[in-house]
Amino acid sequence: MEKSTSRQSRKKVVAVVGGGLVGALNACFFAKRGFDVELFESREDIRRAKIVKGRSINLALSHRGRQALKHVGLEEKIVAKGIPMHARMIHSLNGKQSPIPYGRKGQYILSVDRANLNKELLTAAETYPNTKMNFDHKLQDWNAETGLMTFARLDGSKEQVKADLIVGCDGAFSAVRKQFLRRSRFDYSQTYIPHGYMELTMLPINGEFAMKPNYLHIWPRNTFMMIALPNLDKTFTCTLFMPFEDFEKITTGDEVIEFFQKYFPDTIPLIGADTLQRDYFRLPAQAMVSVKCNPYHIGDACVLMGDAAHAVVPFYGQGMNAGFEDCIVFDEIMDQFNEDFSAVLPEYTRVRVPDDHAIADLAMYNYIEMRAHVNSKWFLFRKYVDNILYFFMPKTIIPLYTMVTFTRTRYHEAVKRWHWQNKVINRGLLLSAVGAVLGGSYLLIKNPPDINKLIISAEKMWDRLVALRTL
Repeated sequence: MEKSTSRQSRKKVVAVVGGGLVGALNACFFAKRGFDVELFESREDIRRAKIVKGRSINLALSHRGRQALKHVGLEEKIVAKGIPMHARMIHSLNGKQSPIPYGRKGQYILSVDRANLNKELLTAAETYPNTKMNFDHKLQDWNAETGLMTFARLDGSKEQVKADLIVGCDGAFSAVRKQFLRRSRFDYSQTYIPHGYMELTMLPINGEFAMKPNYLHIWPRNTFMMIALPNLDKTFTCTLFMPFEDFEKITTGDEVIEFFQKYFPDTIPLIGADTLQRDYFRLPAQAMVSVKCNPYHIGDACVLMGDAAHAVVPFYGQGMNAGFEDCIVFDEIMDQFNEDFSAVLPEYTRVRVPDDHAIADLAMYNYIEMRAHVNSKWFLFRKYVDNILYFFMPKTIIPLYTMVTFTRTRYHEAVKRWHWQNKVINRGLLLSAVGAVLGGSYLLIKNPPDINKLIISAEKMWDRLVALRTL
């Protein structure tokens, strides 16, 4: 009896595999609940690394991510190190700049630096006395029945660790997820899009930002685009998204300049021709992958979160936010089921899978919107109509971007509502147009114009046009 009591009172060990953004935040969530947390990261501690390896696309922090950070007391600190972006700034070929606000006045997303955010989260996790950090630990294998994990160290040695719950936060190419693939009835898909990305740096000019800093700058060019996000050091990180085959066509510095003169002429004096050529050939274009899987758990022993469960392409700015929301959703379910892993894990899969699949699809869609639709007059008109309706009927019509970015409306419910709203609004516009045509026709029939006067007016108009042409 005493043995049973001591086992029940023993603190459960949670092993978080992956020390990236979602892993570090998860460590905070579990440590706050009182679990003994061990975090394992295959890389060295990035806070001490001279060169930080991995992706560096700037991140857009929005409501979902902020709510998760707020839960562990980090929101204010992270927000203070971000730069507000109130709108997209669209750069046309002729150099014209047109802002498209993200939402209502006062609504904005934040440009945050990935590496700095990761460092802050690791430091926050380390402040909990019940958290142990293990760097240079690469997961080689683990057992769902026993919770035993085997890690490889830099010196070639192996280390075995046992945990009550394994939380896989080790990215799109997750080592934890490999065990899931060995099991039946596990759905998994990955899709590489035909576009790659390349990062360029826009340095300050005379100590100030080279462009207006409180915008996400976009150069949409239909089949490809470039974006730029501001940094605290007054630089911009510019990211060029383009089909791999187009990247491969550019092989010399002169061709780089020729390409930018044709499609992004306003950026050459801002980036600088020398910097542009150097950055373009510094690294090859990087690939982007979308990952979907189901379920996210194995029994009561393991759960996947972040990119390990649902890697998304970066075009809705929700990859990090969705990963952070994973943490808070799991935490809410922990409250609901009194920390019973056997009930929490399957419920987490049931709740989260449809939402993460929905945001993965939305991210794919938004790439088309960013590089092509923003050039469309119909798109801009619909944005205007949506915002007008939202102003007068804020509980009935809510723009998709607002639901996704400025609320915690479940992603799949936001998509459903968006489809319904589109159907209603498009039908309303069609009926309005038909009504206008019928009304105009009725007035013409009831009050037919004098044909002779129309002919005279047309003749006068023609004479004026001829006169202008001869000037």
